[in-house]
Amino acid sequence: MTYSHVVPGIFLERPNRFIARCLINGAKETVHVKNTGRCRELLVPGATVYLEPAGITSGRKTSWDLIAVEKPGLGLVNIDSQAPNRAASEWLHRLPFTRIQPEFRFRSSRFDFYLEQQAEKYLVEVKGCTLESGGTGFFPDAPTVRGTKHLKELAQAASEGWHCAVAFVIQMENVQEVKPNRITDPDFAGALDAAEHSGVAVLFLHCKVTPDSLTVTGAAATTREAARTFHTRLFPVY
Repeated sequence: MTYSHVVPGIFLERPNRFIARCLINGAKETVHVKNTGRCRELLVPGATVYLEPAGITSGRKTSWDLIAVEKPGLGLVNIDSQAPNRAASEWLHRLPFTRIQPEFRFRSSRFDFYLEQQAEKYLVEVKGCTLESGGTGFFPDAPTVRGTKHLKELAQAASEGWHCAVAFVIQMENVQEVKPNRITDPDFAGALDAAEHSGVAVLFLHCKVTPDSLTVTGAAATTREAARTFHTRLFPVY
């Protein structure tokens, strides 16, 4: 996936989770942050950020969207919470599925993708990972009740014969796997453990990140069975 007319800026402050103030072309601007997570280790004063013009949208009070930030020692991190689904969709369309339906309603949840391959049916939930420590990705960076609910429903579907997966889109380079953030959200971590035990595949989607793009370049799975289920026989297993 790509952005248009991206420009660099300098991060100044984040008054709340929705907006930030940045220097763009020497002028102080209030911008929209396309991520409601904490991003505390990323959005620090003086950090180089990248922004996309918002275009003309009725009711908007900001002219820019903050989409990426440079992290010292790691490099560029895409923090656009909408980007993982778009990048995952492009990746899924390169796999041998005969049907790919986004935003699929299943019982009381709406999952990111429903897939078919012949008689087999799949449910996939996508999570974007922007938190890194010691070369490993962690999710989430803030408690997510919705994410825990999704995992429990995936586990139930898997026990009923569905092929299910949670796919972590790693929105930075040189990070190969994602672990649950047990300190920040022990409920999510426990739900992920239980889901994997129930047969839910855990996939890591590796990305190429530039100021104006996020592209899945490869993937890995936590088990060989997960890799086989999702047509990723050549991917490494962690």
